[in-house]
Amino acid sequence: MTIRSARPDDAGFVARTILTSQRGYRTRGWFDVALGWPEAQCLDFIARITVADAVSMWHVSQFLIAEIDGMPAAALSALPAAGTGPSAWRAIEEVAAATGLAAPELEAIRRRGAYTRACWVQGGEGDWMIEYIATDPAYRGRGLVQALIRHALDKGRAAGFGRATISFLIGNEPAERAYSKAGFVFAEEKRDPDFEALIGAPGFRMFVRTI
Repeated sequence: MTIRSARPDDAGFVARTILTSQRGYRTRGWFDVALGWPEAQCLDFIARITVADAVSMWHVSQFLIAEIDGMPAAALSALPAAGTGPSAWRAIEEVAAATGLAAPELEAIRRRGAYTRACWVQGGEGDWMIEYIATDPAYRGRGLVQALIRHALDKGRAAGFGRATISFLIGNEPAERAYSKAGFVFAEEKRDPDFEALIGAPGFRMFVRTI
């Protein structure tokens, strides 16, 4: 196993990582709901976002990749929590313009994506945020997530951060066990009945640890 920074040619793998991690243990995640398109079309749009000029939490430059025998096997995003929301929307707007989406459809994406607002939790402006963690099913059980988290924590420490956060769907027990094993502890959770009716999970939980 080797850990490396993601590259532009990893766009497809990073897009799949984002979609898979957003879904967690459910069948739909944020991009599925906000875009409202078939999976292949969603993945193409996300892949474009990962290499957009607008650098967001979804950009390849924010991702670490674990390789097995030279093949991408798992990934995560690690970056400062500050400003992630506005930068994410700028990336969506850029790709929407490049792909010819009309203004009403862009507004519809914004409206459909607002369902998370009542229960999303993430780190504060001074925190190091770790998100979008997923392993290719063929490579599970090899300790890739723990290795990636260790590297992400080292990256945050080197950047001068003192606390790291991870958020995930309430009820995602494998994720909760993995993050507890990595030294994270419960900090906060938010629940929303409308979110649960749409996704099938009560809301989001955030774990934290010092780095």
